[in-house]
Amino acid sequence: MAKDKTIYSCTECGGSTPKWQGKCPHCNAWNTLVETVPEGAAGPGRNRFAALASTSELAVLADIEAADVARTPTGIAELDRVLGGGIVEGGVVLIGGDPGIGKSTLLLQALDGLQRADVPSLYVTGEESGAQVALRSRRLGLDNSQVKVLAEIQLEKILATLNAARPAVAVIDSIQTVYSDQLTSAPGSVAQVRECAAHLTRAAKASGTSVVLVGHVTKEGALAGPRVLEHMVDTVLYFEGDTHSSFRLVRAIKNRFGAVNEIGVFAMTEKGLKGVANPSAIFLSQHAEPVPGSCVLVTLEGTRPMLVEIQALVDSGGPSPRRLSVGLERDRLAMLLAVLHRHAGVACMDQDVFVNAVGGVRISEPAADLAVMLAITSSLRGKPLPKGFIAFGEVGLAGEVRPAPRGQERLREAAKLGFSVAVVPKANAPKKGSRELEGLTIHPVERIEQAMDVVRGLA
Repeated sequence: MAKDKTIYSCTECGGSTPKWQGKCPHCNAWNTLVETVPEGAAGPGRNRFAALASTSELAVLADIEAADVARTPTGIAELDRVLGGGIVEGGVVLIGGDPGIGKSTLLLQALDGLQRADVPSLYVTGEESGAQVALRSRRLGLDNSQVKVLAEIQLEKILATLNAARPAVAVIDSIQTVYSDQLTSAPGSVAQVRECAAHLTRAAKASGTSVVLVGHVTKEGALAGPRVLEHMVDTVLYFEGDTHSSFRLVRAIKNRFGAVNEIGVFAMTEKGLKGVANPSAIFLSQHAEPVPGSCVLVTLEGTRPMLVEIQALVDSGGPSPRRLSVGLERDRLAMLLAVLHRHAGVACMDQDVFVNAVGGVRISEPAADLAVMLAITSSLRGKPLPKGFIAFGEVGLAGEVRPAPRGQERLREAAKLGFSVAVVPKANAPKKGSRELEGLTIHPVERIEQAMDVVRGLA
């Protein structure tokens, strides 16, 4: 009996090759080729995507009518913020996260809110039974929920149900469990994930049903399956959070209908996920009096300014002092220590330096430089910064303090929360006569030496 022909597909880019290789010839990724069974050859005019393909006429861009897309709010303000205002008709959303982070919980709450607003919704579960979903809904306090549930993993049956029920929003939990009869490979394989996602995406565009796909993640934290999966969909969301913390972050990585890098903050409670209206309160420690080594930074997450406390601890080290940072880049910390020594005369060569961003938040923007350097100096000298003090700004290798983007919004957020003293780059200082920042004394600086002198004067 002839052996079935096999090909090897890349889990990163989706490319295929007839033989196994250590490195993918398409994207040069190592150890990503897995054995799959090729799809059956279709005759002329029998391509399974032929019914989904639509024809269009050649048109001039200026002549095409364009209108703002209508959005349906989910009733969860933080989720709507990340989506750009709500769910778009015919849009496809892919949400991924670690096991147990709360993806199914959040989506079940969102569907229940939509159903109560008379928006037909469907929850397709491939990992649980209908009884398990019902048990979760009762645990979340969603009494008498009218959300329709389908426990199915076969693609053709799911598409038939979508066509018959015509829901406005459908959740597929998860795309890795769905399989198509047209392929012989197992559910979760590269071919099955790509095939099922393509069919569901086309069905969403053709019918106007908004589809939310739940995706698994690898142990590195990236979405499992071919990378082409993220290109197919309209929006990609990552569910982040520490298992030891009750707070969760939903971050938009891609959004064709809104801004990227938006963030939504949730708190896990006994009744499910609740949106956090003032996330700055999470990332600020409650000190009765100012303590050495603590400086508050105004950072940006998407369009939202947030206040985060930067803590530094400088302690006498041995012959090889350590530099450790949590939530900030370690290489950038070493660079800032060199700038601090060269241009401000603050030496930490024989000291252990530990820097932490409170609350488990990760800060990647360089606007945190000034706050980190002031926190380190405060800990080294043993003198706390003034009460109600904030700082932000990028520091260059020449010691200059560069402006941070959207500085006025950062200052307004600090003033709203009652902060009274700010050290900011000179380019971010508000114009004279501005009344939006009453009660906030602003000290603009151009170099790190000036910032140190200002802080000494305030102390």
